Amino acid sequence: MLRISGVGVSHVGLVRSGNEDSGFVGPTCMLVADGVGGAAAGEVASATAAYVVAAHLLTHHHEDPAVVLRAAVLAAQQQIVTGVLQDPARAGMATTLTAVATDGHRVALAHVGDSRGFLFRDGSMRQLTIDHTYVQRLVHEGTITEAEVAHHPWRHVVLRSLNGDLDEPGDIVGLDLVPGDRVLLASDGLTDLVAEHRIEELLAANSDDGAAQALVDEALTMGGRDNVTCLVATIIDGPEIVADGALIGAVRDPRNVVDVGAVRMPHSA
Repeated sequence: MLRISGVGVSHVGLVRSGNEDSGFVGPTCMLVADGVGGAAAGEVASATAAYVVAAHLLTHHHEDPAVVLRAAVLAAQQQIVTGVLQDPARAGMATTLTAVATDGHRVALAHVGDSRGFLFRDGSMRQLTIDHTYVQRLVHEGTITEAEVAHHPWRHVVLRSLNGDLDEPGDIVGLDLVPGDRVLLASDGLTDLVAEHRIEELLAANSDDGAAQALVDEALTMGGRDNVTCLVATIIDGPEIVADGALIGAVRDPRNVVDVGAVRMPHSA
């Protein structure tokens, strides 16, 4: 059976006072969520999305991961709506989400926003996700080039996110992963500062544990302007494991989750 064996590291960075990134790594799923910059209560949005999506995936780990991811994204959107109703000061809160899940045979990815997923296979890396940003739309239209993205004044404008819009399902696709593949999920605190060729070098030179820390350290060396979260995992073939996983970043504080009772992790049911 396919399993996910990985680790995550999150750091507040060198500029911001709080961490609005959240993550989760377990044997059947991994995800990163990044509170959208400039929006209210980003840490609540990311923590709620991470908790709700992880709980759904863990509870339904024997089911088609694409189907479960669709349900999980909708549940996260609903919880963000609830969070704003509970506290109007949270109006506008939103988060990215990039998640990978497996039932042991199939693997699927859900993505919305500008966090990124990468596959590292046979010594080379390729991006699995497409940023839902204004500048990426301009690139697709041919208005600007990829080289111009890093310097565009609107490069951080996110067009799609988990923001309580029940009609936003995210992009959900199947992945053809095999044992030995490595997956990196990262918030833009990494990818805004560290070039892809350097990310690839650090993955090639380190184990999963070492790579996650090395990538965060590299982002800090490059200025650490944002929270940075990196999850690195290897796809392995092994027996089923009954386990939850590791909460990372803002979701580690239950006060950031809108309603921990709405969807319970299996171990707390």
